[in-house]
Amino acid sequence: MCYSAQIRADYTKLVREYGAMISLDEFAQLYAHDAGKQRPKTPKAMDDGFAGARTAQGQEIVARIQQWHAEEMQALDEEVRVQGARLRVAEEQLAARPTQKARNEVRVAGNRIERAQTRLSDLQRAGLVPRDSRIFPGVYAPVIVSEQGQRVIKPMRYQCRLPDKPARNDVLYPGTYNARRDSLEAYWKSAFGHRHGVVVVQSFYEHVPRHALEQRPLPPGEKAENVVLQFSPQPPRDLLIACLWSEWEGPEGRLLSFAAITDEPPTEVARTGHDRCIVPIRREHLDAWLNPDPADLAALYRILDDREPVSLAHAEAA
Repeated sequence: MCYSAQIRADYTKLVREYGAMISLDEFAQLYAHDAGKQRPKTPKAMDDGFAGARTAQGQEIVARIQQWHAEEMQALDEEVRVQGARLRVAEEQLAARPTQKARNEVRVAGNRIERAQTRLSDLQRAGLVPRDSRIFPGVYAPVIVSEQGQRVIKPMRYQCRLPDKPARNDVLYPGTYNARRDSLEAYWKSAFGHRHGVVVVQSFYEHVPRHALEQRPLPPGEKAENVVLQFSPQPPRDLLIACLWSEWEGPEGRLLSFAAITDEPPTEVARTGHDRCIVPIRREHLDAWLNPDPADLAALYRILDDREPVSLAHAEAA
């Protein structure tokens, strides 16, 4: 299952290269700063994509993003202060009496300070680095869909909640950020053939056991170790990841969300020891995918079969 991908969030290029319109209304609703609302989980690249907006609505979105950032930085500053005090107490206790509890306190406080300072640095940094474009389950991404034949870019959460499912299913069934091909006409039947989208990514990441990657059995006594694999097209180009999406409404509010379709892996992925893979469709199939005919599901399966090739870019220990 794909747990992360590096998205393209350059709206100018997405509009120019894919003939899509940005749904400013949907982005404005996502970033709306309402009392009691939690800050939406969005990658920095998606936020920064609105920098330099020229329209009044675009500038309003920038102002809302900046408001969220200001509140988050204030909370992070407080976290650093609280954990700094915790760290000093733990270090004094460790100096006086080296207990496991004191060592754990030092470790936990130090880790939390480091995470908070890293996030603060990210919020204050002007340029983008590769991790700024990474999405994980629960994080929003720009998704291209079709409305009355027009390609439209909307922000959606990477974990799909179907209209007939309760909000608690997000916790009960956390794997709904991927839609298995063999369940498209079962669990996903309300979306498959009806609501299709694509996420434009430059690479995606998978977790596999190291011994599977090395094509060897796990010997007795050896602890299994996960490796993160990055897959990218060669030569470098966009991948259009086939997705299903949903519009959900309930007491908790309104939610746009999506799931990436997964299938049996192609050879270049299977040889790494991974048993599932998201499906990059070819650009020539984009309109047919975004405007599906529910009476011709066979045509949709043919699009999923005719996928873009990818290759392993690198591997690192998880």
